[in-house]
Parts: sequence; C-alpha cells; structure tokens
Amino acid sequence: MSTETPVIELKNVKKNFGPVEVLKDVNFSVRAGEVTALVGDNGAGKSTLIKGLAGIQPYDQGTILFEGNPVELKSPRQSSDLGIDVVYQDLALCDNLDIVHNMFLGREQAHTGVLDEGAMESKAADTLTSLSVRTVKSVRQKVARLSGGQRQTVAIARAVLWNNKVVILDEPTAALGVAQTEQVLQLVRRLADSGKAVIIISHNLQDVFAVADRIYVLYLGKMTAAVKKSETNQADVVGYITGAKTQEVGV
Repeated sequence: MSTETPVIELKNVKKNFGPVEVLKDVNFSVRAGEVTALVGDNGAGKSTLIKGLAGIQPYDQGTILFEGNPVELKSPRQSSDLGIDVVYQDLALCDNLDIVHNMFLGREQAHTGVLDEGAMESKAADTLTSLSVRTVKSVRQKVARLSGGQRQTVAIARAVLWNNKVVILDEPTAALGVAQTEQVLQLVRRLADSGKAVIIISHNLQDVFAVADRIYVLYLGKMTAAVKKSETNQADVVGYITGAKTQEVGV
C-alpha cells in the first residue's frame, strides 16, 4: 500500500445544479498502488464526483491537486492529458470490431498512410499479458463474441494501454456471474499492484471488501466516511451509506 503524495486530491469540492447542492465540501484522495472504493446510495453524488474528475461536469468550487500540483479539470481532454481514464458501465466497445481495433479506437497507429496492424496487435497482446489476462484466446476475436467478463477486461486493458495514471471503474462487476466477477476483481487488484491509482465505484460491498484498500462513502453529497478497509467492516459501511453513522472526513 502506498504512502506517497496522492495522485489526486480533492479539497472542499462543491457542485450545484441550480439550487440543488450535489457535492458539499467534499474531500477525496487517491494514491498510486491502491484501489480506492467510492460507495453510496443512488443520488449520493458518486457520478457527479467522477464526472468532475473526468472533466465532463467541472466542479463549481474547491481545489484539485494532481501529484501535489493544483490543476483545473474543465474538459475531458484536460483529464485525459493528465492520465485519468474512466471505464464506464456500458464499456463503450464496438461489437463489430476485434479486440485490437477496440483498444486503439480513435488512436489508430499508421505507417506511411496505412494502418500498422502488426504494431497495434503486438501492443494490445503485450498489454493483456502484462495484466496476466488468460481468458482471451486471441486479440483478433470480435468483441461481439466475448463474455461479459472478457469485455470488461478489454475495456480495462484499453485504459492501461495508454499509460494512464488513474483508472476509474464504474460498476465493473455489474451483471457478471460469479466466475467472471472473480476474474475482473483479480484484474483490478493487479492493476493497482502495477502502480496505477484505481478508483472503483460499486454497490456490491462484497466486491469492495475483496479488492479495495480504502473506502470513501458519500451520503447526500457529503463525504461521511474515509476508512481503510482493514479498519472497518461491512456493517459499519452500510451505516455510513444509510446515514446512520458518520465521521469527520479529511483527506
């Protein structure tokens, strides 16, 4: 577990939609080499917090530090340039393309005006190998033929391919079976062990406790808990999610 300066640190972040306060002085930090879970009930503000990090819906107030330096996240390009990538629940994969072309979608490599298929295939295969992925037989398989767990794996590998420092996973095990969930959780753990800062948003506390190092809980726009997994339990986290329990949250 890392103790270095957080890769991302939010201080007193606020976000309003008209008269509605969606994020209220939120503090949040993420460290390299760790899986940080963000949990909370529907409407707690999780999506708004993540969209702010992605530059889709910039925060109204507050300080954002990236590797200790103040930054602005006013657009998806700014977030991407820093090395922040979000793997959304719908995965944004193209069923009619193979794994290679999905991993390089919008960033295709060319040589003398022709797609460099060999280089792209090699890099895609190397990335999957680096994550110890053994469930994909060929990088030339069409995504339409992949299982849910394999599709999630491809989406995560795409984020890793571009050397992102922060990978945000939105409900990565939703609608997966037991075996596929286990495969994805192992991949999430390997991702953090490789030095990435990983944020996982999940409603499944069993998955959270299986893979997370730290757990942050949002309740009605306020961060009501920030705890190490080793120092809490599922019953306490449920209490934070429902508002029955609370603690002072710094960063």
